[in-house]
Amino acid sequence: MSIARGRFITLEGGEGAGKSTQARRIAEALRGQGREVVLTREPGGSPRAEKIREAILSGLIAPLGPTAEAMMFTAARIDHLDHTIRPALARGAWVVCDRFADSTRAYQGALGDLDPRFIRSLERIAIGPNIPDLTIMVDIPADVGMARASQRRDGAPDRFEAEGPAFHEALRRSFLEIAASEPGRCVVVSGAQEPDVVAQAIWSAVEARLLAAGEPAAKVGKPESTAPKRRRAAVSKTGAP
Repeated sequence: MSIARGRFITLEGGEGAGKSTQARRIAEALRGQGREVVLTREPGGSPRAEKIREAILSGLIAPLGPTAEAMMFTAARIDHLDHTIRPALARGAWVVCDRFADSTRAYQGALGDLDPRFIRSLERIAIGPNIPDLTIMVDIPADVGMARASQRRDGAPDRFEAEGPAFHEALRRSFLEIAASEPGRCVVVSGAQEPDVVAQAIWSAVEARLLAAGEPAAKVGKPESTAPKRRRAAVSKTGAP
């Protein structure tokens, strides 16, 4: 008897949008329904991909230019898919991922130097048919997001947090353009609202797009007080950005 493929949910958006918090809430709600859930992130999500994450966010790759950065993101994504995402989906687990391929499109696009066709070719190589079933674009004004990111930061800004306001405005536009171009996959939710309101809006999208009619509703509660911040989120042995 074959096992039904799991579902793949990604959360995207600019710095400080609250994606990591909302990813944890989705995972908790799905687990509350008795489902196996793998909570993961990009860049990262597998041991080797986490090492690439450190190199990217430290700024070590930045002097090599956006092409090299995009290729490093792709290398991390291939390892992440091979060791975390595809095995989980194959055994019927749901995967909730904090950032995925849309972030490469948006961030490298906001840097302004890469041909979108090049980014698309990297996507085809890296992800093939492993396209998310649902992508939540958590939208927030760039200045609000950067203020939040600054408040939560414990140390110097990372490679992308250190970019100026024009970059983050362009980043927001890029995410919204992606969502508008793929409405069958993407849902835009305002991240400027209270976290509980954001969580309920996201869960409504999950129910409408992915859950069968008549399934019991899940409780979308507050994340556990011990849940780690984005920059320090632990990666589990099964891949749990």
